Amino acid sequence: MTDSLEYSALLQLIDERSAAFRSAVVAAPSLDAPVPSCPEWTLFDLVQHLGTGQRWWAAIVAAGPAEAPPAKDAAEVPRELEALLAWYAESNELLLSALREAGPERACWAWWGAGVSPANAWGVARRRVHEVLVHTYDAQLAAGAVQPMPADVAIDGVAEFLDTCNSTPAAWPHAAATIHYHATEGRSWLLTLDGTGAWPAPLPDDAAPASASATGTAEQLLLFVWGRLTLSDLKVEGDQQVFEQLIAWEPEE
Repeated sequence: MTDSLEYSALLQLIDERSAAFRSAVVAAPSLDAPVPSCPEWTLFDLVQHLGTGQRWWAAIVAAGPAEAPPAKDAAEVPRELEALLAWYAESNELLLSALREAGPERACWAWWGAGVSPANAWGVARRRVHEVLVHTYDAQLAAGAVQPMPADVAIDGVAEFLDTCNSTPAAWPHAAATIHYHATEGRSWLLTLDGTGAWPAPLPDDAAPASASATGTAEQLLLFVWGRLTLSDLKVEGDQQVFEQLIAWEPEE
């Protein structure tokens, strides 16, 4: 998609959002606090998940082009707050160091290799920005103090999710359909679903009416596509079943 964030901005956002994540963890009542948006997870589980992910993607980027990813770090994660936060900060720096060393164009393994997002360090950096962004929301929810997301980052988050998670050459198994996503901040996207796969793009001015559409703030749309909000939280028009089919779809490539 167009108007996506520059590599240097992505690296800065990973650092900034990770600082916000750590602040939310500190503000929570305990590491045993439940995370409402991640059923059966405690805050400790969330920190472990995100930190392990940062380390895994650091190794993936450092490895360069590969047919399969390296194994995830199986080392025990500290359970005391201060040590856990230090481990997470180290995890984040490992990722940032690998991304700086690689540069945006360096190819690497990525599970989204067949879609729109590039399988390179830039694609990884963009994905990790929004992984941290959404998990910061999760941590803030656990702490009982959710803060608004930066609107420009949430806008890119919607585009990134469509590029990465809703783009595939696997044939759509239902009747051909189109979905429009409208952010109240003034950005809109088109998702085409047909026998050629699922393909996102900015919504053109002359677009035909959609099979279904969803309207909300960029933050609401982002939290919806990440499964944190439901259709009832958005203004939905057209055939709601298309959204339900998309959510349930697990394409095989």
